[in-house]
Amino acid sequence: MAIHLYILLALEKTHADTLLINHVLKRINLSTDEQIHFTSLFTLRKILPRQYLLQQGDICKYEFFVIKGFLRSFFVDDLGTEHTLDFAFEDWWISDSKSFLQLLPSEINIIAHEPTIVMQIEKEALDQLYLDYPIFDRFWRLLNQNFNLSQSERVLNAISMNGAERYHAIVAKYPKIESRLAQKHIASYLGITPVFLSMIRRGQFNIK
Repeated sequence: MAIHLYILLALEKTHADTLLINHVLKRINLSTDEQIHFTSLFTLRKILPRQYLLQQGDICKYEFFVIKGFLRSFFVDDLGTEHTLDFAFEDWWISDSKSFLQLLPSEINIIAHEPTIVMQIEKEALDQLYLDYPIFDRFWRLLNQNFNLSQSERVLNAISMNGAERYHAIVAKYPKIESRLAQKHIASYLGITPVFLSMIRRGQFNIK
């Protein structure tokens, strides 16, 4: 039984390594040795629905790459209200960069909404990776550039679009979002109420 479980875990890690490397190779070129070293720094982690990957007040110790599943990041204010900040599904990264880089208590939560598998890397390992293989510093710069562009687009949409337009834009960009994230969390992400989102979905408010 123990040997069977070990083999199963090894196969899962190998599959996850392949998905991670395929993701990286879309952005930079790597030698075989670089690929092997890179994946050796990651550990595989499984999370159940409603299980936290990170909780407010804890220090974020990892960068996470999503192999399977769906995660949501959110902030809880002093009144106990949740504010959805972001989400991540297959082939995405998620973390709390401020907490991870500055080793400060996190101001956000990251929770799984589905059975989820991630690959995680510690800050110390990542910092050493940059020194040993500078090509990975370029890879993370590309990730951060794409994230900053996405955030800029979201801010611009919040200023220039009404709630209905923002809803139609996110559904067009992420067609499966409604089947993976509850309406109240989509509403929170868009900065509108669940009631208003329900009215938009019924066609009572349309784009111009």
